[in-house]
Amino acid sequence: MTTRILTGITTTGTPHLGNFAGAIGPAIRASQQPGVDSFYFLADYHALIKCDDPQRIQRSRLEIAATWLAGGLDPDKVTFYRQSDIPEIPELTWLLTCVAAKGLLNRAHAYKASVDKNLEHGEDPDAGVSMGLFSYPVLMAADILMFNAHRVPVGRDQVQHVEMARDIGQRFNHLFGQGKEFFTLPEAVIEQSVATLPGLDGRKMSKSYDNTIPLFSSAKDMKDAISRIVTDSRAPGEAKDPDNAHLFTLYQAFSTPVQAQAMRDDLLQGLGWGEAKQRLFQLLDQQLAAPRERYQQLLARPADLEDILLAGAVKARKTASPFLEQLREAVGLRSFRTLVASTTETSKKAVKSARFVSFREDDGTFRFRLLAADGEQLLLSQRFADGKSAGAVSKQLQQSDDADVRVEGLGFGLWLNGEQVAQGPSFTDAAARDAAVQRLRAALKPVEN
Repeated sequence: MTTRILTGITTTGTPHLGNFAGAIGPAIRASQQPGVDSFYFLADYHALIKCDDPQRIQRSRLEIAATWLAGGLDPDKVTFYRQSDIPEIPELTWLLTCVAAKGLLNRAHAYKASVDKNLEHGEDPDAGVSMGLFSYPVLMAADILMFNAHRVPVGRDQVQHVEMARDIGQRFNHLFGQGKEFFTLPEAVIEQSVATLPGLDGRKMSKSYDNTIPLFSSAKDMKDAISRIVTDSRAPGEAKDPDNAHLFTLYQAFSTPVQAQAMRDDLLQGLGWGEAKQRLFQLLDQQLAAPRERYQQLLARPADLEDILLAGAVKARKTASPFLEQLREAVGLRSFRTLVASTTETSKKAVKSARFVSFREDDGTFRFRLLAADGEQLLLSQRFADGKSAGAVSKQLQQSDDADVRVEGLGFGLWLNGEQVAQGPSFTDAAARDAAVQRLRAALKPVEN
């Protein structure tokens, strides 16, 4: 079974070591494993919640895209895109907002922290709280559920949001699934040893605390930042406590187990903090020198980054668009052109078998769907210039003895006379896709118009 992994990073600042160790690095390594289908994105809609500086957001989008690619992400092997390039995401956010309980959102950590801070200062509980902040978990749920991710690598502070995505997805399935599970319920994944890295002052490395070590800063700037890491007052020769040393935590996140053990032993034997900081700098500079050069090259060619991200958006929308169409139909947002079965006995008999449904798009082109007996959409055709052409293709499909179905990733296409004429929906795994192919083959034999 293919495992789909999805993660994103908010575009509000320059990537730092904590971002790389806690999210980007593990995600890139995961994308290189067999049996993995990876979706990684720039969470630029999320950035609008906490930042009202357009220049900062634009710069951050560029820097973070370059960081993923410089860190080793292969856009040909994963789906890499900007959140804002997928219009299906905000639409799904609204569908999920309509089933998300306010009480659930009231318990979100970010919202509760804002309320507590306001109460502490004697202000109105919701002072300064935007609907973007309050509804943040729903947007994150849409990011995850749109692509039916199985696993979501996150920092420990984001685990609650993945759990909320599960709750919201489960609620939607219950209300509209009618026995069908539209959404896969995701699991949060944390790299236990590096999920939250300390910054220069020992608190979580965060732009909010201004205690970060930029990931691809120059060697000189990185060395200067490391020299400012807060340590205790124990002198060289005195035993240090590695388990309570922020510097060792940083070293351990980027070293091998053998290197980490050697550093631990030396600290216990009295290694000076100055020498320990020098070792951390050498370790990081050795690992980041080549990616740093690649990062600078990417920043110098923003048009290339744009092309890569737009190609990723096209790939992502091949999954998102047909899936959103299913969700729209599930909640009742259906086209009036869709054939509606009457309540007569004749119609009741007709819907017991698969059927083709032809319709005209707003742009004047014609398409058809193949619906199973239970109403499940098995196929959606390409666009045709006129109804006669669409009808001729559907007629040939009904008369064909052996359907030419070609598997494409987690979806499939239907070919006729050497051309693709229709495609099926995307599925969360190969087993579901193969089962749908079998249903399609069975439906194409005795098809009733």
